[in-house]
Amino acid sequence: MEIQPKIELSGVSKAFGRKKVLQGVNFKLMPGQSLVVVGGSGSGKSVLIKSIIGLMRSDKGSIKIDGEETSRLSTKGRNKIMSKFGYLFQGGALFDSLPIWENVAFGLIYAQNMKRDEAREIAIKKIAQVGMGKEVANLFPAELSGGMQKRIALARAIATNPEIIFFDEPTTGLDPIMSDVINNLIIKCSKELNATTITITHDMQSAVKIADRMAMLYEGKLIWEGSPDEIYKSGNGHVDQFVHGRAEGPIEIKLQDH
Repeated sequence: MEIQPKIELSGVSKAFGRKKVLQGVNFKLMPGQSLVVVGGSGSGKSVLIKSIIGLMRSDKGSIKIDGEETSRLSTKGRNKIMSKFGYLFQGGALFDSLPIWENVAFGLIYAQNMKRDEAREIAIKKIAQVGMGKEVANLFPAELSGGMQKRIALARAIATNPEIIFFDEPTTGLDPIMSDVINNLIIKCSKELNATTITITHDMQSAVKIADRMAMLYEGKLIWEGSPDEIYKSGNGHVDQFVHGRAEGPIEIKLQDH
């Protein structure tokens, strides 16, 4: 029996006014696979994952989750699909006014209507899963370092045992050692849940470590897809310039906005 893709996009396009942000994106991601999408600022990476998760509605194309078309779902249908997702937001996006355990348990309490005591127990287990002790449970985000906040954001992303997890720039703002800690935790937590994951990042070390498959988005199009081993010898001028961090090449850097 043929295995059904967990996520399948065909011809997905999105524009804001005259600016075309996504232009006919196609890819398939199988269950348990890890896709990392790289690309410069403004290439459409965040819009891509927001379209898949339903935070934005694509203008054209098909987005299927487990074979079900999701691009035009009703609110009720959307909520059902949303329960499959976990999301680590860029910068962590923790709620300053909530203690750490409640940040982690947010989806359990407010989306699944779980009792607070039960949700707190799960939150403490998830905090342990990202290598932190229960003593942080009653602290507030401002009392944690940037690396600890990112680990708590990861604990929140996995709290509902999601089938699909999105990681939006998971190592931004972290030093190289803490970045590697986060990469290892992402791999560990994803494997434990057998989750299908999409990560968007500028960090090539992180990308190569996390990915089973890699893709590069440029001007709203997926211009290359392959394995992490292949990306440094892609033969694609745009990809080579990006992964080697060269100022010179086919990607023109605009130094000022007009």
